[in-house]
Amino acid sequence: MPDDSPESRSRPSPDALLEKARAESRGRLKIFLGAAPGVGKTYEMLVSGRAKIADGQDVVVGVVETHGRKETEALLDGFEIIPRVRVEYKGHVLEEMDIDAILARRPDLVLVDELAHTNAQGSRHPKRYLDVKELLDRGIDVYTTLNIQHVESLNDVVSQITRIRVRETVPDSVVDIADDVEIIDLTPDDLIKRLHDGKVYVPKTAERALTGYFTPGNLTALRELALRKTAQRVDDQLLNHMQAHAISGPWAAGERVVVSIDHHPRSASLVRYASRIAARLRAPWAAIYVETARSINLTEAGRDAIAATLRLAEQLGGEAITIPGREVVEELMRYAATQNVTHIVIGSPRRASWREWFQRSPADELIRKAGDISVHVIAGTDKESSADRGVKTSTPSATFQLRAYALATVHVAVALAAGVVLDQVLDVRNLALVFLMAVLTTAVTLGLRPALYACVASALAFNFFFLPPRYTLTISDPESVLALFFFLGVAVIASNLTATVQRQAAAARQRARTTEDLYLFSRKLAGTGTLDDVLWATAFQLASMLKVRVVLLLPEDDTIAVKAGYPPDDTLDDADIAAARWAWEHNHAAGRGADTLPGAKRLYFPLRTGRGAVGVIGLDSDRGDGPLLTPEQQRLLDALADQAALAIERIQLVADVDRAKLAAEADRLRSALLTSISHDLKTPLAAILGAAGTLREYRESLAEVDRVDLLSTVIDESERLNRFIANLLDMTKIESGAMEPNHALHYAGDIVGSALRRSAKILAHHKMEVRIPADLPMIRVDPVLFEQVLFNLLDNAAKYAPEGSTIRLDGWANSDQVVFQVLDEGPGIPPADLDRVFDTFYRVRKGDQVRAGTGLGLSICRGFIEAMNGTITAGNRSGQSGAVFTIRLPKPIDIPRLDELK
Repeated sequence: MPDDSPESRSRPSPDALLEKARAESRGRLKIFLGAAPGVGKTYEMLVSGRAKIADGQDVVVGVVETHGRKETEALLDGFEIIPRVRVEYKGHVLEEMDIDAILARRPDLVLVDELAHTNAQGSRHPKRYLDVKELLDRGIDVYTTLNIQHVESLNDVVSQITRIRVRETVPDSVVDIADDVEIIDLTPDDLIKRLHDGKVYVPKTAERALTGYFTPGNLTALRELALRKTAQRVDDQLLNHMQAHAISGPWAAGERVVVSIDHHPRSASLVRYASRIAARLRAPWAAIYVETARSINLTEAGRDAIAATLRLAEQLGGEAITIPGREVVEELMRYAATQNVTHIVIGSPRRASWREWFQRSPADELIRKAGDISVHVIAGTDKESSADRGVKTSTPSATFQLRAYALATVHVAVALAAGVVLDQVLDVRNLALVFLMAVLTTAVTLGLRPALYACVASALAFNFFFLPPRYTLTISDPESVLALFFFLGVAVIASNLTATVQRQAAAARQRARTTEDLYLFSRKLAGTGTLDDVLWATAFQLASMLKVRVVLLLPEDDTIAVKAGYPPDDTLDDADIAAARWAWEHNHAAGRGADTLPGAKRLYFPLRTGRGAVGVIGLDSDRGDGPLLTPEQQRLLDALADQAALAIERIQLVADVDRAKLAAEADRLRSALLTSISHDLKTPLAAILGAAGTLREYRESLAEVDRVDLLSTVIDESERLNRFIANLLDMTKIESGAMEPNHALHYAGDIVGSALRRSAKILAHHKMEVRIPADLPMIRVDPVLFEQVLFNLLDNAAKYAPEGSTIRLDGWANSDQVVFQVLDEGPGIPPADLDRVFDTFYRVRKGDQVRAGTGLGLSICRGFIEAMNGTITAGNRSGQSGAVFTIRLPKPIDIPRLDELK
């Protein structure tokens, strides 16, 4: 139970003190937050930095983007600017903040612009806000800028308002750790005027922005989001300050609403009322249930109503909270004081007026103790119950436990025997304690009803055997009558208290077991990576905890189909299929024991998330035709189903992301293919048409040398066109899986010679060296495919190596492999491209003098070599410039001897 002492109420909150200690151990973070680009965040950050320099602090600039704004560039004068680190990415040299240089410099304050920026690949952190967190952890203060559209939780809202999806976002946790958030506000008209004046973007970009993002409606909505986010952060800081300094609220700087609920049906209407108040006040709100000692006596229907009401609060956007305590009003006031609550909603009294003379109602008590907190006493209506789920629940029947009453009789008999023995030495009034021990023992071991039976039996035995006149039920001594009366009263009260404690302990053990099972289930779901694993874990957990048979159904091709079951079962009759489909389409329970389609064999519940139903659970058991679940089991089902639905949605979202990536990759390949076809197909065709047209029109006037040169152009470009089309066909075969190499043993020298003859024209301006030993073992390859691989590698080397340089083709054998290498003396391959040169349509950036390629040749090489059970890798030569491509083929073990061939 919570500590109710006055000292506890005046103590600071441990959580608030811990947060304060964390903040003091790191650097301070100040965020200059704006509604849109151009409001002056960077300018204000530089002005604040200058003020810190004037105060004697050591201030440096980590990164500031001026975007060509002269007034911002002028403010940079006088600042020490840490040089940025250069990062090479995709052939471009990018500049990023040098976090190591800042840590080595250790200033008091560093200015970091654009917190949501994505760092270049190869940087220490992928995001700039991670750089900032590292600086803060090292004790360095940071000033930074951020636009409201980059806050993660508002990403969808901003996208809905502006119709533009912002890809670079910052987690809300980064904004939450900020010590200060300063809103940089500018009216939409002033910002649009700055845009017209060219103070935000260059003219062409400004024109597009005015018709798209920078409309008065968009800017007004973004401005409101920025102001609300700042107000929310300030409200959280105020709450932390009050908790850290043990200040009792409320301080009505911001509104907070709390509604007190109980097991009565009207609680649903109280929750809806609190939701409406919070919406009008634009305030956070919570529904609180105070679990007192009397809660143990609630019926299953009452517990179910409480769970349903808390669930309703979450659905309406509130926070559902359960607090253990002694009295409802005390716990509500304690929570209100610590959370700075300004409004409390509670139901009006329903008890008889005469009871008010003995005990005030919670509403009256709350009004007396509320102080400055507004109390809303609402009558509510029982018709707005949220507990009705359209499913009948089974109620365990209270059976007469003969064994328990027999054991209670034994306890009383033992006490009677002990009383007979002790009657010789004790006064008769002290013998009542022996019977009281029997009553308490019965209450602890057997429960309340057997204990009450033991009370009556003990009183009768005590009267019959020990009170004069003995062996009768009459009592002659008035003092004995009084003693018997008090004995019976104490026994009833003690048995009731003992049984209550016993029930509370049993409920606590059951709750601990359920919590442990739910925790293990959540861990199991978190560790699963496939949909089948999630479905199997869910089916097994539901079956083991609810003692039922389970089937799980997911949508498939505009219908719903069984995907898992425990025990395994994939057959449903027509009634079950109809019930499952209805539950899926209407997001409501159907089937056995439900209001809809009760003739089905199973009971079907939808698996719901915030985005809707993701599947359906079907439950069945052998317990007759009545309702399947008790209210407690239904609440447990809700918890298990929520976790399973979130896990299924997570797997589906991952699959959606993968599909989106594949679609994006397909679009990229399609674009590259169209680009390649438009260039690599059009260029040789244009050359062929030009040369052929010249020959046709001016054949008689051309010299013989010119005619031969034009014919050579036609032939060369035709061969180039033929190679391009052949590459496309080969790539199609590889990607479709239709490539079937014709493996056979061949001497590598023959294939190398054929490849060199094909590439003679391509290599005409280079020196060629071939180092293939005569005793090189035979290789098991498809000669046509292997020749094409060598030709593509030689063609690639000729493209990148300068004219007059040497291209080398080496071959050798080791213990289990035959290795071939093609080496050139070109610029080599950038390190970032080594893993990508074999990707389809990927081309390394090259100079203007290098003839263009399709981006297919090396991809085809990899496909052909892997089809022949080999590997191919790319690298750079050591000691000099140039690329090297290495082919490794397995060394055949069944090479026939020469005499066998003869």
